[in-house]
Amino acid sequence: MDKNYFAKLIENYSDVLFRCAYSYCKNKQDAEDIVQEAFFKCLKRNPSFVDDSHEKAWLIRVAINLAKDLQKTYWHRNVQELTETIVDSSCSDENIYQLIQQLPAKYRIIIQLHYQEGYKIKEIAEILHKRESTIGNQLSRARNLLKKMYEEEER
Repeated sequence: MDKNYFAKLIENYSDVLFRCAYSYCKNKQDAEDIVQEAFFKCLKRNPSFVDDSHEKAWLIRVAINLAKDLQKTYWHRNVQELTETIVDSSCSDENIYQLIQQLPAKYRIIIQLHYQEGYKIKEIAEILHKRESTIGNQLSRARNLLKKMYEEEER
């Protein structure tokens, strides 16, 4: 793979991949590791893409899969439980971003891709390998859940 092309990939997609990874793992260091691993896989496999949107979708899919794999590890689950206990004991005002981070992962990533990255439901369905109707339903449920969480915060 050409060094300039790879540098362009990193420059164009680092932030997007970081936000996707962070929405799953809620940990800056883990998200950075996931981004690095995603680019390493890209370098190692040297895939060819039809256009930039396929390139971006492939990298996002790799980052999401790596984040899911990290969530499954025994060590990570124990550290996460401890972190959640510490955070819960010192909660302060929650903003919208923090509410989004409280959503289940399947909703968080859809909200992230739709609102922060600007993907349409059809594109999200392709990235996540799900039906458009499933993504539409999950997006609606995520919005309703966010609304409910926000209303509870206001009380």
